[in-house]
Amino acid sequence: NILLLSQIKLPPMMEIITAEQLMEYLGDYILDAKPKEISEIQRLNYEQNMSDAMAILHKLQTGLDVNVKFTGVRVFEYTPECIVFDLLDIPLYHGWLVDPQVADIVKAVGNCSYNQLVEKIISCKQSDNSELVSEGFVAEQFLNNTATQLTYHGLCELTSAVQEGELCVFFRNNHFSTMTKYKGQLYLLVTDQGFLTEEKVVWESLHNVDGDGNFCDSEFHLRPPSDPETVYRGQQDQIDQDYLMALSLQQEQQNQEINWEQIPEGISDLELAKKLQEEEDRRASQYYQEQEQAAAQVQVQGAASPASGRQSVSNERKRKEPREKEREKEKNNCVLL
Repeated sequence: NILLLSQIKLPPMMEIITAEQLMEYLGDYILDAKPKEISEIQRLNYEQNMSDAMAILHKLQTGLDVNVKFTGVRVFEYTPECIVFDLLDIPLYHGWLVDPQVADIVKAVGNCSYNQLVEKIISCKQSDNSELVSEGFVAEQFLNNTATQLTYHGLCELTSAVQEGELCVFFRNNHFSTMTKYKGQLYLLVTDQGFLTEEKVVWESLHNVDGDGNFCDSEFHLRPPSDPETVYRGQQDQIDQDYLMALSLQQEQQNQEINWEQIPEGISDLELAKKLQEEEDRRASQYYQEQEQAAAQVQVQGAASPASGRQSVSNERKRKEPREKEREKEKNNCVLL
Protein backbone atom coordinates (compact mmCIF):
# COMPACT_ATOMS: atom_id res chain seq x y z
CA ASN A 1 0.00 0.00 0.00
CA ILE A 2 2.86 2.37 0.75
CA LEU A 3 4.47 1.70 -2.64
CA LEU A 4 1.09 2.13 -4.38
CA LEU A 5 0.73 5.50 -2.70
CA SER A 6 4.21 6.60 -3.70
CA GLN A 7 6.12 4.49 -6.26
CA ILE A 8 4.28 1.62 -7.96
CA LYS A 9 1.57 2.36 -10.53
CA LEU A 10 -1.02 -0.25 -11.43
CA PRO A 11 -2.97 -0.26 -14.73
CA PRO A 12 -6.03 2.04 -14.78
CA MET A 13 -9.36 0.57 -13.60
CA MET A 14 -7.58 -2.37 -11.97
CA GLU A 15 -9.54 -3.19 -8.80
CA ILE A 16 -8.31 -6.72 -8.04
CA ILE A 17 -4.78 -8.06 -8.05
CA THR A 18 -3.61 -11.62 -7.36
CA ALA A 19 -0.88 -12.44 -4.89
CA GLU A 20 1.31 -13.67 -7.75
CA GLN A 21 0.94 -10.39 -9.64
CA LEU A 22 1.70 -8.42 -6.50
CA MET A 23 4.89 -10.42 -5.90
CA GLU A 24 5.95 -9.70 -9.48
CA TYR A 25 5.44 -5.96 -9.00
CA LEU A 26 7.46 -6.00 -5.76
CA GLY A 27 10.23 -8.11 -7.29
CA ASP A 28 10.51 -5.78 -10.30
CA TYR A 29 10.56 -2.75 -8.02
CA ILE A 30 13.38 -4.21 -5.90
CA LEU A 31 15.41 -4.91 -9.05
CA ASP A 32 14.79 -1.41 -10.43
CA ALA A 33 15.67 0.21 -7.10
CA LYS A 34 19.23 -1.11 -7.23
CA PRO A 35 21.70 1.78 -6.78
CA LYS A 36 23.68 2.65 -9.90
CA GLU A 37 26.90 4.23 -8.68
CA ILE A 38 28.20 2.22 -5.73
CA SER A 39 31.46 0.53 -4.85
CA GLU A 40 32.11 -3.14 -5.53
CA ILE A 41 31.72 -4.05 -1.85
CA GLN A 42 28.46 -2.11 -1.61
CA ARG A 43 27.22 -3.79 -4.77
CA LEU A 44 27.99 -7.26 -3.43
CA ASN A 45 26.27 -6.46 -0.13
CA TYR A 46 23.23 -5.09 -1.91
CA GLU A 47 22.98 -8.12 -4.20
CA GLN A 48 23.23 -10.44 -1.20
CA ASN A 49 20.49 -8.51 0.61
CA MET A 50 18.38 -8.54 -2.55
CA SER A 51 18.81 -12.32 -2.84
CA ASP A 52 17.81 -12.78 0.82
CA ALA A 53 14.78 -10.54 0.33
CA MET A 54 13.64 -12.43 -2.77
CA ALA A 55 13.88 -15.70 -0.82
CA ILE A 56 11.38 -14.55 1.83
CA LEU A 57 9.19 -12.39 -0.42
CA HIS A 58 6.50 -15.10 -0.50
CA LYS A 59 6.03 -14.66 3.25
CA LEU A 60 4.36 -11.32 2.58
CA GLN A 61 1.25 -13.37 1.68
CA THR A 62 1.06 -14.94 5.14
CA GLY A 63 3.14 -12.92 7.60
CA LEU A 64 6.63 -11.77 8.50
CA ASP A 65 8.66 -12.64 11.57
CA VAL A 66 9.09 -9.34 13.42
CA ASN A 67 10.21 -9.19 17.04
CA VAL A 68 9.92 -5.82 18.81
CA LYS A 69 12.17 -4.42 21.49
CA PHE A 70 10.64 -2.18 24.14
CA THR A 71 13.29 0.55 24.10
CA GLY A 72 12.45 2.50 20.92
CA VAL A 73 9.83 2.85 18.20
CA ARG A 74 12.35 1.84 15.50
CA VAL A 75 14.09 -0.90 17.54
CA PHE A 76 13.46 -4.48 16.39
CA GLU A 77 15.45 -7.66 16.81
CA TYR A 78 17.17 -8.37 13.51
CA THR A 79 15.44 -11.00 11.38
CA PRO A 80 15.96 -11.69 7.66
CA GLU A 81 12.46 -10.36 6.98
CA CYS A 82 13.58 -6.86 8.02
CA ILE A 83 15.73 -6.75 4.86
CA VAL A 84 12.58 -6.23 2.79
CA PHE A 85 11.83 -2.94 4.55
CA ASP A 86 15.44 -1.80 4.18
CA LEU A 87 15.59 -2.57 0.45
CA LEU A 88 12.26 -0.85 -0.20
CA ASP A 89 13.34 2.10 1.99
CA ILE A 90 10.16 1.83 4.07
CA PRO A 91 10.41 2.87 7.75
CA LEU A 92 9.04 0.33 10.24
CA TYR A 93 7.64 1.52 13.59
CA HIS A 94 5.95 0.14 16.68
CA GLY A 95 4.64 1.76 19.87
CA TRP A 96 5.10 -0.96 22.49
CA LEU A 97 7.51 0.89 24.78
CA VAL A 98 8.37 0.83 28.46
CA ASP A 99 7.93 4.16 30.24
CA PRO A 100 11.48 5.08 31.37
CA GLN A 101 10.07 6.71 34.51
CA VAL A 102 8.86 3.35 35.88
CA ALA A 103 12.14 1.99 37.21
CA ASP A 104 11.03 -1.50 38.23
CA ILE A 105 9.57 -2.24 34.77
CA VAL A 106 12.66 -0.81 33.06
CA LYS A 107 14.82 -3.15 35.14
CA ALA A 108 12.59 -6.17 34.55
CA VAL A 109 12.30 -5.71 30.78
CA GLY A 110 15.80 -4.39 30.12
CA ASN A 111 16.92 -4.65 26.50
CA CYS A 112 14.96 -7.83 25.84
CA SER A 113 12.98 -8.44 22.71
CA TYR A 114 9.47 -9.82 23.09
CA ASN A 115 10.59 -13.44 22.60
CA GLN A 116 13.49 -12.99 25.00
CA LEU A 117 11.21 -11.43 27.62
CA VAL A 118 8.78 -14.36 27.45
CA GLU A 119 11.68 -16.76 27.99
CA LYS A 120 12.97 -14.62 30.86
CA ILE A 121 9.56 -14.67 32.58
CA ILE A 122 9.43 -18.47 32.38
CA SER A 123 12.97 -18.74 33.71
CA CYS A 124 12.33 -16.31 36.58
CA LYS A 125 9.21 -18.20 37.66
CA GLN A 126 11.26 -21.37 38.05
CA SER A 127 14.04 -19.64 39.97
CA ASP A 128 14.67 -20.04 43.71
CA ASN A 129 15.83 -16.43 43.88
CA SER A 130 12.98 -14.29 45.23
CA GLU A 131 14.36 -11.20 43.49
CA LEU A 132 14.28 -12.94 40.11
CA VAL A 133 10.78 -14.26 40.80
CA SER A 134 9.64 -10.72 41.60
CA GLU A 135 11.32 -9.40 38.44
CA GLY A 136 9.58 -12.03 36.35
CA PHE A 137 6.23 -11.09 37.90
CA VAL A 138 6.78 -7.40 37.07
CA ALA A 139 7.66 -8.27 33.46
CA GLU A 140 4.60 -10.50 33.14
CA GLN A 141 2.36 -7.77 34.52
CA PHE A 142 3.80 -5.36 31.95
CA LEU A 143 2.88 -7.70 29.10
CA ASN A 144 -0.60 -8.24 30.51
CA ASN A 145 -1.24 -4.54 31.10
CA THR A 146 -0.04 -3.61 27.60
CA ALA A 147 -1.79 -6.41 25.70
CA THR A 148 -2.84 -3.89 23.02
CA GLN A 149 0.89 -3.60 22.18
CA LEU A 150 0.74 0.18 22.37
CA THR A 151 1.54 2.36 25.39
CA TYR A 152 0.93 6.06 25.84
CA HIS A 153 4.68 6.62 26.12
CA GLY A 154 5.05 4.73 22.85
CA LEU A 155 2.31 6.80 21.24
CA CYS A 156 4.05 10.02 22.27
CA GLU A 157 7.37 8.73 20.91
CA LEU A 158 5.66 7.69 17.66
CA THR A 159 4.09 11.12 17.21
CA SER A 160 7.48 12.71 17.74
CA ALA A 161 9.48 10.29 15.55
CA VAL A 162 7.24 10.10 12.46
CA GLN A 163 7.82 12.99 10.09
CA GLU A 164 5.03 15.10 8.67
CA GLY A 165 3.67 13.46 5.52
CA GLU A 166 5.90 10.38 5.95
CA LEU A 167 4.54 7.06 4.70
CA CYS A 168 5.61 4.19 6.94
CA VAL A 169 4.56 0.82 8.37
CA PHE A 170 3.15 0.50 11.87
CA PHE A 171 3.41 -2.93 13.53
CA ARG A 172 0.90 -3.87 16.21
CA ASN A 173 -0.79 -7.12 17.28
CA ASN A 174 0.87 -9.08 14.47
CA HIS A 175 -0.53 -6.63 11.92
CA PHE A 176 1.24 -4.26 9.55
CA SER A 177 -0.63 -1.02 8.85
CA THR A 178 0.18 1.86 6.54
CA MET A 179 0.70 4.97 8.66
CA THR A 180 1.23 8.65 7.95
CA LYS A 181 1.28 11.94 9.81
CA TYR A 182 -0.92 14.88 8.88
CA LYS A 183 -0.85 18.18 10.78
CA GLY A 184 0.83 16.52 13.75
CA GLN A 185 -1.72 13.66 13.99
CA LEU A 186 -1.04 10.00 13.17
CA TYR A 187 -3.39 8.16 10.81
CA LEU A 188 -3.68 4.50 9.77
CA LEU A 189 -4.91 3.42 6.35
CA VAL A 190 -8.30 1.67 6.65
CA THR A 191 -8.12 -1.79 5.09
CA ASP A 192 -10.72 -3.87 6.99
CA GLN A 193 -13.25 -5.70 4.83
CA GLY A 194 -16.09 -3.88 6.55
CA PHE A 195 -15.12 -0.70 4.72
CA LEU A 196 -15.17 -2.10 1.17
CA THR A 197 -18.35 -0.16 0.38
CA GLU A 198 -17.28 2.92 2.35
CA GLU A 199 -15.50 4.78 -0.43
CA LYS A 200 -15.09 7.98 1.59
CA VAL A 201 -13.55 6.27 4.63
CA VAL A 202 -9.79 6.13 3.97
CA TRP A 203 -7.90 6.92 7.18
CA GLU A 204 -8.41 6.30 10.90
CA SER A 205 -6.75 8.48 13.51
CA LEU A 206 -4.35 6.91 16.03
CA HIS A 207 -4.64 9.03 19.15
CA ASN A 208 -5.16 6.52 21.98
CA VAL A 209 -4.15 2.98 22.93
CA ASP A 210 -7.71 1.61 22.92
CA GLY A 211 -8.21 1.77 19.16
CA ASP A 212 -11.12 4.23 19.16
CA GLY A 213 -10.09 6.40 16.23
CA ASN A 214 -11.94 8.88 14.03
CA PHE A 215 -12.56 7.94 10.41
CA CYS A 216 -11.52 10.39 7.70
CA ASP A 217 -11.56 10.69 3.92
CA SER A 218 -8.53 11.04 1.65
CA GLU A 219 -8.29 14.73 2.60
CA PHE A 220 -8.37 13.88 6.33
CA HIS A 221 -11.86 15.33 6.81
CA LEU A 222 -14.09 13.51 9.32
CA ARG A 223 -16.27 10.91 7.57
CA PRO A 224 -18.26 8.58 9.84
CA PRO A 225 -19.28 5.27 8.22
CA SER A 226 -22.69 5.38 6.53
CA ASP A 227 -23.67 1.96 7.90
CA PRO A 228 -21.95 1.17 11.22
CA GLU A 229 -23.61 -2.27 11.41
CA THR A 230 -22.16 -3.31 8.04
CA VAL A 231 -18.77 -2.04 9.11
CA TYR A 232 -18.98 -4.02 12.34
CA ARG A 233 -19.86 -7.23 10.52
CA GLY A 234 -17.00 -6.65 8.09
CA GLN A 235 -14.59 -6.10 10.95
CA GLN A 236 -15.73 -9.38 12.51
CA ASP A 237 -15.12 -11.13 9.17
CA GLN A 238 -11.64 -9.60 9.14
CA ILE A 239 -11.00 -10.93 12.64
CA ASP A 240 -12.11 -14.39 11.52
CA GLN A 241 -9.77 -14.23 8.53
CA ASP A 242 -6.92 -13.09 10.76
CA TYR A 243 -7.59 -16.07 13.02
CA LEU A 244 -7.50 -18.43 10.04
CA MET A 245 -4.23 -16.90 8.91
CA ALA A 246 -2.76 -17.31 12.39
CA LEU A 247 -3.72 -20.99 12.31
CA SER A 248 -2.16 -21.29 8.89
CA LEU A 249 1.09 -19.75 10.14
CA GLN A 250 1.14 -22.16 13.06
CA GLN A 251 0.60 -25.14 10.79
CA GLU A 252 3.23 -23.85 8.38
CA GLN A 253 5.79 -23.83 11.17
CA GLN A 254 4.89 -27.43 11.96
CA ASN A 255 5.15 -28.56 8.34
CA GLN A 256 8.36 -30.21 7.25
CA GLU A 257 10.80 -27.76 5.76
CA ILE A 258 13.12 -28.50 2.84
CA ASN A 259 15.76 -31.00 3.95
CA TRP A 260 18.90 -29.21 2.84
CA GLU A 261 21.05 -32.21 3.75
CA GLN A 262 19.31 -34.26 1.05
CA ILE A 263 20.02 -31.73 -1.68
CA PRO A 264 22.93 -33.09 -3.72
CA GLU A 265 26.14 -31.11 -3.88
CA GLY A 266 26.82 -29.23 -7.08
CA ILE A 267 23.16 -28.59 -7.81
CA SER A 268 22.70 -25.72 -10.24
CA ASP A 269 21.10 -22.41 -9.27
CA LEU A 270 18.24 -23.13 -11.68
CA GLU A 271 17.47 -26.51 -10.11
CA LEU A 272 17.67 -25.04 -6.61
CA ALA A 273 15.36 -22.20 -7.64
CA LYS A 274 12.87 -24.77 -8.98
CA LYS A 275 12.92 -26.66 -5.68
CA LEU A 276 12.34 -23.45 -3.75
CA GLN A 277 9.52 -22.45 -6.09
CA GLU A 278 7.87 -25.87 -5.72
CA GLU A 279 8.01 -25.56 -1.93
CA GLU A 280 6.57 -22.05 -2.11
CA ASP A 281 3.75 -23.17 -4.42
CA ARG A 282 2.95 -26.07 -2.10
CA ARG A 283 2.68 -23.80 0.92
CA ALA A 284 0.55 -21.23 -0.91
CA SER A 285 -1.75 -23.96 -2.26
CA GLN A 286 -2.16 -25.50 1.18
CA TYR A 287 -2.88 -22.11 2.73
CA TYR A 288 -5.62 -21.24 0.23
CA GLN A 289 -7.18 -24.71 0.53
CA GLU A 290 -7.37 -24.34 4.31
CA GLN A 291 -8.98 -20.94 3.94
CA GLU A 292 -11.56 -22.26 1.47
CA GLN A 293 -12.37 -25.23 3.68
CA ALA A 294 -12.76 -23.03 6.75
CA ALA A 295 -14.97 -20.59 4.83
CA ALA A 296 -17.08 -23.47 3.53
CA GLN A 297 -17.55 -24.81 7.06
CA VAL A 298 -18.68 -21.39 8.25
CA GLN A 299 -21.20 -21.15 5.40
CA VAL A 300 -22.53 -24.64 6.05
CA GLN A 301 -22.95 -23.97 9.76
CA GLY A 302 -24.61 -20.63 9.09
CA ALA A 303 -26.99 -22.12 6.54
CA ALA A 304 -27.80 -25.37 8.36
CA SER A 305 -30.99 -24.27 10.09
CA PRO A 306 -32.59 -22.38 7.16
CA ALA A 307 -31.67 -25.18 4.76
CA SER A 308 -33.27 -27.83 6.94
CA GLY A 309 -36.36 -25.64 7.24
CA ARG A 310 -36.56 -25.23 3.47
CA GLN A 311 -36.08 -28.94 3.03
CA SER A 312 -39.02 -29.73 5.31
CA VAL A 313 -41.23 -27.28 3.41
CA SER A 314 -40.15 -28.84 0.13
CA ASN A 315 -40.89 -32.33 1.42
CA GLU A 316 -44.26 -31.16 2.67
CA ARG A 317 -45.04 -29.83 -0.77
CA LYS A 318 -43.97 -33.11 -2.30
CA ARG A 319 -46.33 -34.96 0.03
CA LYS A 320 -49.17 -32.64 -0.88
CA GLU A 321 -48.62 -32.74 -4.63
CA PRO A 322 -49.51 -36.45 -5.13
CA ARG A 323 -52.72 -36.00 -3.14
CA GLU A 324 -53.73 -33.01 -5.25
CA LYS A 325 -52.93 -34.95 -8.42
CA GLU A 326 -55.03 -37.86 -7.17
CA ARG A 327 -57.94 -35.51 -6.54
CA GLU A 328 -57.54 -34.02 -10.03
CA LYS A 329 -57.39 -37.52 -11.47
CA GLU A 330 -60.54 -38.49 -9.62
CA LYS A 331 -62.32 -35.40 -10.93
CA ASN A 332 -61.19 -36.08 -14.48
CA ASN A 333 -62.40 -39.67 -14.26
CA CYS A 334 -65.81 -38.85 -12.83
CA VAL A 335 -68.73 -40.50 -14.62
CA LEU A 336 -71.91 -38.49 -14.95
CA LEU A 337 -74.95 -40.63 -14.16
